[in-house]
Amino acid sequence: MLYYEFYESALGPLTIGDTDGAVSSISFGRIPLKEGVQKETDLTLQAAKEIAEYLAGERTAFDLPLRPEGTPFQKRVWEALLTIPYGETRSYKDIAGLAGSPKGFRAVGMANNRNPIPILIPCHRVIGADGSMTGYGGGLPIKIKLLETERGGE
Repeated sequence: MLYYEFYESALGPLTIGDTDGAVSSISFGRIPLKEGVQKETDLTLQAAKEIAEYLAGERTAFDLPLRPEGTPFQKRVWEALLTIPYGETRSYKDIAGLAGSPKGFRAVGMANNRNPIPILIPCHRVIGADGSMTGYGGGLPIKIKLLETERGGE
């Protein structure tokens, strides 16, 4: 069963989904999940708390079960994203290599775009090979804010 709840954050409103005791989605905005039931769970509340601590610079890692739904390739990309240390970035090419598809950097970009659990699965830590900021599902200002948070507010 999918439950979801809306929370306010330093990034604006977030919708956090809980499927069978694991975080299954985070959306930027108040977005009703038509296949779910709006109901706060212990897990959505804990996720909101950990995200607030992270955005305040008080947390560098999350301690939440995750259940992202996607293709096998997308799941490999998302697993690779979870290996990027807090405060660091990697290129799309780096992630493609980690996901077992060294020439698949464009496909990595698409997998990042479809990441159902942004922030917790840190697709914001992926940048262009030349260090440029590239697209982000929540918008570039949110990506920049997340990276600045991890760099101590630079």
